[in-house]
Amino acid sequence: MRAIRRFSVRPVLPEPLTGLGTLVNNLRWAWHPDTQDVFEAVDAQLWRATGGDPVRLLGEVSAARLEQLAGDGAFLRRLELAVADLNEYVEGQRWFQTEAGSPVSAVAYFSPEFGITHVLPQYSGGLGILAGDHLKAASDLGVPLIGVGLLYRHGYFGQSLNREGWQQERYPLVDPDGLPITQLRDGDEPATVSVTLPGGRKLGAQIWVAQVGRVPLLMLDSDIEDNEPAEREVTDRLYGGTTEHRLLQELLLGVGGVRAVREYCRIAGTPAPEVFHTNEGHAGFLGIERIRELSVDEGLDFDTALEVARAGTVFTTHTPVPAGIDRFPQELIQQHFSPEAFGEGVPVDRILALGCEDFEGGDPAVFNMAVMGLRLAQRANGVSQLHGVVSRGMFAGLWPSFDPVDVPISSITNGVHAPTWVAREISALTNAAASEGDSENMFDALDQVSDEQLWDTKRILRQRFIDDTRARVRASWVNRGASEAELGWVDEILDPDVLTMGFARRVPSYKRLTLMLRDPARLKAMLLHPERPIQIVIAGKAHPADEGGKKLIQEMVRFADDPEVRHRIVFVPDYDIALAQPMYPGTDVWLNNPLRPYEACGTSGMKAALNGGLNLSIRDGWWDEWYDDEFGWAIPSAEGVDDVDRRDDLEAKALYDLIEKHVAPRFYDGKTPARWIEMLRHTIKELGPKVLATRMVRDYVQQLYVPAAQASHKLNDTYDGARDLAQWKARIRAAWPEVRVDHVELQGLGDVPQLGTTVGVRAFVTLPAGLKPTDLDVQALHGRVDSSDEITDAVAVSLHLAESYDDNRHRFEGDLKLDRTGAFGYTVRALPNHPLLATSAELGLATAPSTPADVSPGTEF
Repeated sequence: MRAIRRFSVRPVLPEPLTGLGTLVNNLRWAWHPDTQDVFEAVDAQLWRATGGDPVRLLGEVSAARLEQLAGDGAFLRRLELAVADLNEYVEGQRWFQTEAGSPVSAVAYFSPEFGITHVLPQYSGGLGILAGDHLKAASDLGVPLIGVGLLYRHGYFGQSLNREGWQQERYPLVDPDGLPITQLRDGDEPATVSVTLPGGRKLGAQIWVAQVGRVPLLMLDSDIEDNEPAEREVTDRLYGGTTEHRLLQELLLGVGGVRAVREYCRIAGTPAPEVFHTNEGHAGFLGIERIRELSVDEGLDFDTALEVARAGTVFTTHTPVPAGIDRFPQELIQQHFSPEAFGEGVPVDRILALGCEDFEGGDPAVFNMAVMGLRLAQRANGVSQLHGVVSRGMFAGLWPSFDPVDVPISSITNGVHAPTWVAREISALTNAAASEGDSENMFDALDQVSDEQLWDTKRILRQRFIDDTRARVRASWVNRGASEAELGWVDEILDPDVLTMGFARRVPSYKRLTLMLRDPARLKAMLLHPERPIQIVIAGKAHPADEGGKKLIQEMVRFADDPEVRHRIVFVPDYDIALAQPMYPGTDVWLNNPLRPYEACGTSGMKAALNGGLNLSIRDGWWDEWYDDEFGWAIPSAEGVDDVDRRDDLEAKALYDLIEKHVAPRFYDGKTPARWIEMLRHTIKELGPKVLATRMVRDYVQQLYVPAAQASHKLNDTYDGARDLAQWKARIRAAWPEVRVDHVELQGLGDVPQLGTTVGVRAFVTLPAGLKPTDLDVQALHGRVDSSDEITDAVAVSLHLAESYDDNRHRFEGDLKLDRTGAFGYTVRALPNHPLLATSAELGLATAPSTPADVSPGTEF
């Protein structure tokens, strides 16, 4: 008979073993081998059977075994040391306190998904894994972060295949009592938050806390009895449901998330965040809630509250394509943010304006979450250098007076958390385990490791990955309807002495799962080469609504099902952290072939690199900026070829050529291939420090969090600075159409301009009443010019005020040095100037000479 309700009962541990509960409830065990070893010592067989889940382990271990351990002196000493080590890790001084100087009280980091461990299935792919690694690295560095997300009762879907190779989805119930999380309580009662909905309905949520090392992760759960049935389902599953369902999730994440942070800080007695970091646009409504707080609680007008909120907000965009951005009908936003629903203090028309696509090429009828995120954050970034370029072009419409290069979106390249992803065997050959990923010299010990040790270690990891893959393939075929009697061949798939390639990621079309199948006969020949064979392990999920992605998976599965090649190429379903962790160390080459430039960053290749895997990739995302032919191979891109099929053919051929002529011959060059191992060693030592999540989080602290906190301090103390800034911006916007650059002169050029000559620039600017010369930054831009007189690699030089005239006309002057030969050009522009602006492009306003008679856009010398 089927149960009407399912729940987990946790054991009562004997008093000597209470330290096990302490270890379970801090997710540091997910990346700390010594703690995992303590759990394994409880019951090694059960530890493996539970998939390394300590909550299940303690729930299923026998009372007799617990009593035995309670009297085992050696185990108790080991447990005591593990708890002491955790306490030192949580309470001790780390980089943020000792080197950074604790410049920020706290940062609230919002994301719709977090990938911490497979035991906590609250992630779907790269965004969640990145968010999880961000929290772990912040913990390792001592950065006072508070994570904020949702607790999905069905998580993301589990994937299986049917007999025809078609993806099947299942949504297992996630029981919070069976997870390594605790409920936030206010005294004896659960702490809750609520958001008012149209019609006066309430969307309430309880708050669960996952302790990620030093970092608390708050997860809001709407499945509570006080909610009506529809509201209880809001946090049912990740990235599912109707448009309004998604809006309610994002409303709860952003608005409810801020309220949850306030509750947590009050109950825990910790400092309130000075900086709010929005990881992608899903949590963008947090800015609206902060404006509401300031308006209602502090009595600020909307514009002043907006400046206060913006100063302390960081927005990270992760998508390189407009289709990846959440967009809602304006009417839906209006309903949920009307005074009756959201309350007084935040005019709904101002909210609608924040997300409106009121720019060339936009759709004014929709509300764009990324556009709102950019308008509500004073600082924004992409997640690789190339993605920064793409983002500046994609959102250039918000700054129409500027070239894309001047759009104020910076870039911080993603990183990965080494202790989570580096195999123990690799860590043992380096210093990686000693510092929890926080040392740029952590791989120096690799110099003392012989080629033979490295090669043997990679074979061990390859064998372990093959063993894991065989078990998964067997389970998949049984699920597809095969009997055990017909699965003897599974024991022979893959070979630990064969060049092993990995390909695993989400399956949207731009990632091109099936590019390797463009010429099936040629791929088959490489798989079955008599002397230099390759083998490929593939994994990935398509979104349940993406029929095209599912067809790509089916095409790949059908190829891999062919008895002639199925021992050399396999598709493994249900890609998650548990599958990924043996896969990265067990592969020799990581394959990535997206359509450039649609990979924002991509971090799977980074994880492979930390484990001595070489990359074979299109130069997109992070690989574009850090490619080195000692780290792997770059697949030539046919970017610019409009015919999609022809582009795929060209790039597939290039991929085949690289494998046949370069990759495979190098791998099989001798019993211990010296050149391959040299590349492997170079990858770990030289690329390794760059791809660390600790490097990434330090960059966020130094480049974004600290400036945001400093700006917030200047505006938050009395709010006078915010009022002045809001009034100044209003004055600038009203008067800007009357700002004119009337005339520009160049002095000292001579008849034949020569390298090293210094020339003077004079710009005459007329200001309307109410503006002062100090309100402007008048710049001369100079650099090389192309055939269209466009300045490339422009350098800006601010001119100084030389003289003012009675008619509100002003002369600005400065010098330019002719520091390059060839075609050289310059122009002049006036920008708003205020000490509290993050960049001179912040307001999106610029004025240049109006006619060629004043000065041409690129006057050639």
